[in-house]
Amino acid sequence: LIICKVWKREVPFFLPLAHLRLCNMKLQYEEEPSQPVAQSQYPQPKLLEQKPTELLTLTPWLAPIVSEGTFNAELLHHIYQPLNLTVGLTAFAAGKYTRFVQHFLESAERFFMRGYRVRYYIFTDDPQAIPRVPLGPGRHLSIIPVPGPSQWEEASMRRMEVISMHITERAHREVDYLFCLNVDTAFRNPWGPETLGDLVAAIHPGYFTAPRHQFPYERRPISTAFVADGEGDFYYGGAVFGGRVARVYEFTRGCHMGILADKANGIMAAWQEESHLNRRFLSHKPSKVLSPEYLWDDRQPQPPSLKLIRFSTLNKDTAWLQS
Repeated sequence: LIICKVWKREVPFFLPLAHLRLCNMKLQYEEEPSQPVAQSQYPQPKLLEQKPTELLTLTPWLAPIVSEGTFNAELLHHIYQPLNLTVGLTAFAAGKYTRFVQHFLESAERFFMRGYRVRYYIFTDDPQAIPRVPLGPGRHLSIIPVPGPSQWEEASMRRMEVISMHITERAHREVDYLFCLNVDTAFRNPWGPETLGDLVAAIHPGYFTAPRHQFPYERRPISTAFVADGEGDFYYGGAVFGGRVARVYEFTRGCHMGILADKANGIMAAWQEESHLNRRFLSHKPSKVLSPEYLWDDRQPQPPSLKLIRFSTLNKDTAWLQS
């Protein structure tokens, strides 16, 4: 009984895939060896393989691909509303990115999980620059100070670490589901419970029609983010991922461990954390996949295959922001 109390107090309850052992009265975390999908040469799933204007609705591993027309929003609301869920949303606003927070939050208040309890977690190196946007009932904003990065690549690489630590220290007590989004984005249409799942990925808008040999995976075997030729399902965007808070913890911690291993070997993956995210999703398949309507790019015209855009990155001067 004493040991159970110690575990409950010092280690998050959501570590079902970990071994916990008592050693000199200190708890240690040991991650179980992962059970990745074995390397195999199987046909690439193609989002538009049915018809040019119709999206694939199911992955080869039987995960639904969510897009307009694949769900009944009213029915899902009746199913999820009685569960009294709280959904968390993280975003990072360091340096010049603080200017995106107001529009991000205002659009989220209009479209993100309307009718549900929501907790926004904004990580920033300048708390005074974060505007206080009016929030609806049951919706809360937490501004969490983090050290400012010395360069943009460092900010990208530390995101997984910060999210996993935040879940351990706080979020696991406050939310049931957690989405991790980029702040230089905006909601355009309703984003609701159709997106909830154990582990959720979003298909990158730049590669949803591309063959996988064109995906910008990390191709150097020395990196833990390495993906071999002939492997890959979809190319996922780093701007959107989420799921049950326990699974998001495991996912972000796994990515962070890969990033640390690369750093120890003096290597940085081609697209920093997005490379590690794609490697992780290849071996730990998402249980739900969001179509590009949940992660569009404002610089691109809307294709006929997407009936509407729910969430998109903003057209901006990226070089200036990252300088």
